[in-house]
Amino acid sequence: MALNAANTVEELSYAEAAVRAIAREMEADARVVVLGEDVGRGGIFGQYKGLQQRFGERRVIDTPISEAAIMGAGVGMALAGLRPVVEMRVVDFALCGMDELVNQAAKNRFMFGGQGRVPLVARMPGGIWDASAAQHSQSLEAWFAHLPGVVVVSPSTPQDNHSLLRAALQCGDPVVYIEHKTLWGARGPVDETLTVPLGKAARMRQGDALTLVSWSRQAQVCAEACERLAAEGIAVDLIDLRTLWPWDRETVFESCARTGRLLVAHEAVQAAGFGAEIAASAAEATGCRIARLGAPRIPVGYAPVLEAQSRVGVDAIVAAAKKLAG
Repeated sequence: MALNAANTVEELSYAEAAVRAIAREMEADARVVVLGEDVGRGGIFGQYKGLQQRFGERRVIDTPISEAAIMGAGVGMALAGLRPVVEMRVVDFALCGMDELVNQAAKNRFMFGGQGRVPLVARMPGGIWDASAAQHSQSLEAWFAHLPGVVVVSPSTPQDNHSLLRAALQCGDPVVYIEHKTLWGARGPVDETLTVPLGKAARMRQGDALTLVSWSRQAQVCAEACERLAAEGIAVDLIDLRTLWPWDRETVFESCARTGRLLVAHEAVQAAGFGAEIAASAAEATGCRIARLGAPRIPVGYAPVLEAQSRVGVDAIVAAAKKLAG
């Protein structure tokens, strides 16, 4: 859809919104660079399409196949004054660069009394990737939320992917930026002038029956469930966290105090998932009733019937909401 001259809103895909965000920041700040495998040809999801042709090979840098080298180079660039976008392809592959992120990027500001800053954005597409099995379908956001020194972001819409990526690039600290692997083609309105601060949740629906908290693609599944619940007279307060750390305690606690019930639903494994942190914090702050939904503690299967066992679907969310609201 072409840009409407009457306003600033344009329909873009999740991937296109990200490309626009990076291009805007690269135009505004010569310190912003991109490095990673296949970024020159646009990335495996088209999330860098056209950027090397526009900004050149010195700012959009193709690298060898070594996540440790890519992350290490990104940390060095950031310490030297650049603002790198570090492409990990998928979060599963980022595990090969964990030492550089966990022991260098996350801790440098603290260990050297603020003399060094690591303003990098590590893009790590996460979540179940259809028919891609156990090594390409993991949701590891809780690992990074547990790590002091990093910001963790997980956008669910094209608008948020544009606005939050720009906010991440302007942040002075390392940001783990987790886009969902199956959202790249999702389309929606994007206003490139709209700013979204890190740490601020979005209220997707309003209701008094219960509070439902989610993020990333699972927030869209929750929205479908809320449509079904609304048809049965159950009005849900649906909150998309958008940023997992820092997370928007004020919005969540206000809603929980009002509804008296909280359901947290995420695609990641439920055991030790980030939903447990939200549930415990909300219970301590408001005394609300709690329920959680997450994947079973199993590897994601390749066969569709096995993969389905790791998904938290609309039916499960509706059933859990009814039980909690009853």
